[in-house]
Amino acid sequence: MDNGVKEGPVRLREDAEAVLSSSVSSKRDHRQVLSSLLSGALAGALAKTAVAPLDRTKIIFQVSSKRFSAKEAFRVLYYTYLNEGFLSLWRGNSATMVRVVPYAAIQFSAHEEYKRILGSYYGFRPALPCPAPESALPPWPRLFAGALAGTTAASLTYPLDLVRARMAVTPKEMYSNIFHVFIRISREEGLKTLYHGFMPTVLGVIPYAGLSFFTYETLKSLHREYSGRRQPYPFERMIFGACAGLIGQSASYPLDVVRRRMQTAGVTGYPRASIACTLRTIVREEGAVRGLYKGLSMNWVKGPIAVGISFTTFDLMQILLRHLQS
Repeated sequence: MDNGVKEGPVRLREDAEAVLSSSVSSKRDHRQVLSSLLSGALAGALAKTAVAPLDRTKIIFQVSSKRFSAKEAFRVLYYTYLNEGFLSLWRGNSATMVRVVPYAAIQFSAHEEYKRILGSYYGFRPALPCPAPESALPPWPRLFAGALAGTTAASLTYPLDLVRARMAVTPKEMYSNIFHVFIRISREEGLKTLYHGFMPTVLGVIPYAGLSFFTYETLKSLHREYSGRRQPYPFERMIFGACAGLIGQSASYPLDVVRRRMQTAGVTGYPRASIACTLRTIVREEGAVRGLYKGLSMNWVKGPIAVGISFTTFDLMQILLRHLQS
């Protein structure tokens, strides 16, 4: 009788503790997602703004038949500055921000979630930017998490990427702002044009995002193992991010050229075509190496800088937000 009386309050207390624990865990998960979204958005905005003039110049070469060289790239930058003014070097950056902020926020947040899901499946606790007793995912899940994160972000923000490419290669008289681009494309070319070039984007983002996140996470893991320090210094994070960007962009660059050609076909004089046809046209007219890797040397300058800034900003923001929360 006494045992039955005692068991009731004990069971109620245990149930209440379980509900409270579940509620606290849910709130913590929501805070982690929000902090990842905020950190990713800031990381993407800073990185892309820093390299916007180089990015615009690279797109101009990608969508034209001009032969790329450092001298020609400098000439494009210089004449753009002379003819259209200094701020014109950032033309299309507003569209870039509209795309990059949600893209980077989704990509980094999705990557953290995919790491958590794959980590629980493989019995690992994925490495976070802040100190904790944790271990990195095995190599293949690490690569898979990055590829999934990039694919998720690209799928949700692709029309903004197309708009940004259109604004980068056209004179300002053609499109006055982002909304004007959307309106003109939908009226003159049809809404389906907003997803023209989507397949090469996804095919390119799988190796790009996969290898970038894989390289960065691997270098951080090796750093913890061999340096004896849990956290790299900021300049070390920049170097790790630069290496990640160099590897990821080099692997996916030919598909990036095809994507840009398909996105800007309506305004550059090239006919709309499939991935295979666009690829054949580039190779036939410009050669395999010169055509498909045009502007890659500029990407080797801007890419590592952008990715280094992006990864470093994300990690440092995550550390700051977690300290503030605790």
